Amino acid sequence: MRRIKLDKVDRRILRDLQDDGRMTNVELAGRAGISAPPCLRRVRALEEGGYIRGYHAEVNPEALGFGVTVFAQVGLKSQAENDLKAFEALASDWDEVREIHMLAGETDFLLKIVAADWDSYQKFLTTRLTPAPNVAHVRSSLAIRTAKYAPGVPITTDSKA
Repeated sequence: MRRIKLDKVDRRILRDLQDDGRMTNVELAGRAGISAPPCLRRVRALEEGGYIRGYHAEVNPEALGFGVTVFAQVGLKSQAENDLKAFEALASDWDEVREIHMLAGETDFLLKIVAADWDSYQKFLTTRLTPAPNVAHVRSSLAIRTAKYAPGVPITTDSKA
């Protein structure tokens, strides 16, 4: 992974692609104020430099039958590195788990879990998550609604940021 020093144009490209990853290179170049060939070279450099990790479609969970989102705070019995990695590996294999964050403090992990309904989540909780090796406790919080969803990070075009 080759790191590059980001200038205003690179930051504009990153911001625009983060907002709309399906934007054509010609449109992206126009917004960045450069021609298409150097824009494509910059995008490739940003990919190679690790600034762009990939592209994906944002799907509607409800349209696919996932009406429930739960944030589960998981505490482990042991915080030894091998136990933390073992839990991460196990939870990574569960399709319902969409995000895994290791935390500092009383909770070891915060999991974002999707399910068709509350009963489906309860089944996942009682048959997979709670009985998993090294799990001491799970605290579940049902998401009522999402007031803001902004994937990625805030990107300014000020090269000093």
